[in-house]
Amino acid sequence: MPDRSQSPPDLPRSELDRALHDLVERADDVIATQGRLRALLHATQAVVEPIELPVVLERIVRAGVELVDAEYGALGVVAPEGGLEEFIHVGMAPELVTAIGHLPEGHGVLGALIDDPRPIRLRHITDDPRSAGFPDGHPPMDAFLGVPIRVRDEVFGNLYLSNPRAGEFTAEDEDLVSALAATAGFAIANARLYDETRMRQTWTASSAQIASALLDTASAAAVPMLADELIARTTADRICIVEAGPDPLTVHVAEARGDRAADLSGAVIPAMRTAAAVVFESGASRARPGSRLDEAADALAIMEGDAAGPTMFVALKNASGVWGVMAVCRTPGRGHFTPAELDIADDLASRVALAIELAKAREDRQRAFLADDRSRIARDLHDHVIQQLFGTGLELQALSGAAADREVARRLQSAVATLDESITQIRTIIFAMTPRPDADSSLRRRLLDIAAECSPSLPQPVAVSFSGPVDLVVTGDVADDVAAVSRELLTNAVKHAAASTVRLSLVANETAVRVAVDDDGSGIPDSGRRSGLANLQARAERRGGRLHIDSEPGRTTVRWTVPAEPLEGVDS
Repeated sequence: MPDRSQSPPDLPRSELDRALHDLVERADDVIATQGRLRALLHATQAVVEPIELPVVLERIVRAGVELVDAEYGALGVVAPEGGLEEFIHVGMAPELVTAIGHLPEGHGVLGALIDDPRPIRLRHITDDPRSAGFPDGHPPMDAFLGVPIRVRDEVFGNLYLSNPRAGEFTAEDEDLVSALAATAGFAIANARLYDETRMRQTWTASSAQIASALLDTASAAAVPMLADELIARTTADRICIVEAGPDPLTVHVAEARGDRAADLSGAVIPAMRTAAAVVFESGASRARPGSRLDEAADALAIMEGDAAGPTMFVALKNASGVWGVMAVCRTPGRGHFTPAELDIADDLASRVALAIELAKAREDRQRAFLADDRSRIARDLHDHVIQQLFGTGLELQALSGAAADREVARRLQSAVATLDESITQIRTIIFAMTPRPDADSSLRRRLLDIAAECSPSLPQPVAVSFSGPVDLVVTGDVADDVAAVSRELLTNAVKHAAASTVRLSLVANETAVRVAVDDDGSGIPDSGRRSGLANLQARAERRGGRLHIDSEPGRTTVRWTVPAEPLEGVDS
């Protein structure tokens, strides 16, 4: 029989149970770790699949919530000037978000993570001295985990998680979320690159279309056309084209399109209230991020409630410097303008400037061709037509003297007078068609320009005639008075007479200057306002002249007559 005294003693059951228990716990830990690694892998895959940035950001938040089994999650995008410019959140019902009001701006613990981008893990968020509390209607939040998201060396934003189902966040949770944040940084970088590439394609196509449209547009209409094209072909919510203001230290909004553009169009803004004035001075484009309403809000930014949207100011240049600033505005809540967008907008501005310069050069060339053609026609009229008419008039005048029949003689004299009047009108046309270097100082030119300004409202242009050495006799202050009187009389006829034809005539000789305006309108009513005519009467009397009015329905003549030289003792 075997000797039982020599067999090994039985191990204590408690030690065996402890060993088995440790083995099971380690197996459970391995299984749990494998499960969390699979969850991290799944979260990573969910984050890197999409390429649109808004989708990527939302996927990051949802992946973080699922990874650590949290109730609430959010991703705050850090604004360039600090604080949060965008806040993507999951876990709260829409009606709860509406009740809370505006989203967090980056204060309290959220701001602490912005100031010092290192993970923050709290068992009770309210116990932290940096906690700023919650607004009314906010759901209760206890445990907190915040991890920065870096894109290369830049802190893009922070991932915030709260209220884990397990009661608190562990060090393992922090490691997992930090690993997810690292992957999220690469996903955000790729999404940014995709968005930038797509944005460059859009802006490049738009700039080519805008430049093409401007090339076919008159330079005077280039600014309105530029505003129309920009608002139609870009993603801006409002476009303002700003020029130098009428007064020092002001800017003028020449054109505005888009969101509430009518409130700004034509406005004159103090230079201190907008960064557009800085761009005028420096010539360097710049962008301003969105902000809460305060004294620093730009006057051209889009305002909604207490928030101002981001605005980009792009210099419009030509050979002599900055002639305008293009203000591209977004509504509050949309992303700020990136350096890439600023570079693209600068490229567009360069294309626009080139297109406008080419359009002006084309117009200058066309004006030169037109001036040459007009000069040729004027020479032909002077050298041929007037000489023929003058010769015909002499023959008719000779025939009238030899005619035995008095009626025939009278008709021949009438024909001669008509030819003289035609010669006078042709000479006026020749003067208008002939380019002169001193056109601005010519009274004839000034009156022709005034007549042209008043003609668009009439069925036919204002007829203008001159008699006598106008530019030799009518000079200085007398010429200024004649121009002012002519403008007043023509404006009255156009606005109040409802006339079909209006005629302006100026007669000048060595003794007198007479301005006359005739029209076939409704006449001057006795009860009507005559403040303008009273002013003309006073202007004539100051020079020793007078104003004569002959008016009835269908025919009105107003004559303003003054001496050619000032009277003794009368101010000129």
